Amino acid sequence: MSNVETLSGLQRRLSASIPQQQLRGEVEARLKHLGRTAKVHGFRPGKVPFKVLEKQYGPSVQQEVLGESLQRSFAEVAIANKLQVAGYPQFELKTTDLNAPQIEYSATFEVYPEVKLGSIAGESVTRVTFAMSEADVDETIKTLRKQRAVFKKAERAAKNDDQVRIDFSGKLNGVVFEGGEAKDFAVVLGTGRMLPDFENAIVGMKAGETKSFDMTFPADYHGKDVAGKQVTFTITAHVVEEAHLPAVDAEFAKSMGMADGDVDKLKAEIRDNIGREAQRRAKVRNKDSAMDVLLQIAQLDVPKALLDSEAERLMQQTVHDMEARGMKIPKGMQLPADMFLERATKRVKLGLILAELVKQHDLGAKPEQMKALVQEYAQSYEHPEEVVRWYNAEPGRMREIENLVLEDNVVAWVLAGAKVSDQAVTLTELMGSN
Repeated sequence: MSNVETLSGLQRRLSASIPQQQLRGEVEARLKHLGRTAKVHGFRPGKVPFKVLEKQYGPSVQQEVLGESLQRSFAEVAIANKLQVAGYPQFELKTTDLNAPQIEYSATFEVYPEVKLGSIAGESVTRVTFAMSEADVDETIKTLRKQRAVFKKAERAAKNDDQVRIDFSGKLNGVVFEGGEAKDFAVVLGTGRMLPDFENAIVGMKAGETKSFDMTFPADYHGKDVAGKQVTFTITAHVVEEAHLPAVDAEFAKSMGMADGDVDKLKAEIRDNIGREAQRRAKVRNKDSAMDVLLQIAQLDVPKALLDSEAERLMQQTVHDMEARGMKIPKGMQLPADMFLERATKRVKLGLILAELVKQHDLGAKPEQMKALVQEYAQSYEHPEEVVRWYNAEPGRMREIENLVLEDNVVAWVLAGAKVSDQAVTLTELMGSN
């Protein structure tokens, strides 16, 4: 017999029992199987008496069988009661004597919530659009030229795009703060490598000139000692160098990977790359807008088990990303779970909402859609056919493609049903996101 009771919200408790006869039969079968290879002092393998096996291995085998039987019993009852279990149950043995005729236990767990979706017809969504121009291509080429600039000494005051070699010293309350001092430091003005107020102070300086000025660091500055505080900088400019950009010619095209030096081919490739990247970023922004609408119209509780699991996953991902960027994470250090709760809640909610939408409106990924998306990704590589084979070779990769297509279908469904207003954005606005 089994019984399921509601504790609160999504939390349930299952009470059930397992017949001792079932456990004992499984324990005996495993001990006999173990006896074929077990090495016990004084006996040849396969000749160890059952009583000896039972004394030496019985308790551990019994615990193993009990654990598996609890999982199996719980799964059978959950299926019989049509319970949609979220996460893993917490088991508690109610029977203290493991040799009793019936081993009674309880399992506390959560179930998936009911997802209530309101009408989307009255919701507003802003869809970003982008139309590429030749100016976008020209600006991209200009950026590439700047990346390959050669700096030559200039006998004049510094201005934006110049490289200036400086000594600087920053003091907080009269004392040089950590990271606030450098010698022969090269800064290219206008690139945003340094804080705007710092770069602006260099503009207009000539070689050999020294100046002091006060500057207040942003409140969210990564250096906590000076964040939000006013400091005094002293800067000495040693050399002002002007940027000389390479001409857009065959040599430049070759430096960008065009073996034949064809400038028109280079521009065509840049145009294609801009188009692909702009489309990707616009797609991400429109997806985020659609998902925000879904969160507004949906009502559901979030299972704590799923929330904790997602927060843990996000934490591990963050640590991995930090290590990949060369940051050393002390062994055993744990990032605070609170840092990830908001993101985890949003992701879990969206996962549950999308699952409900797919079920209600048949928005699952179709094979032809998955094939088309893989082909689209492959086109940005030199050998597209190899990329297609790479995706098809691993089921896990195709599951990622399936999830992306599913999201695309949901976004299309939202845009088809909501009030949509288009907003044209520039390439700079797109590249400033995601």
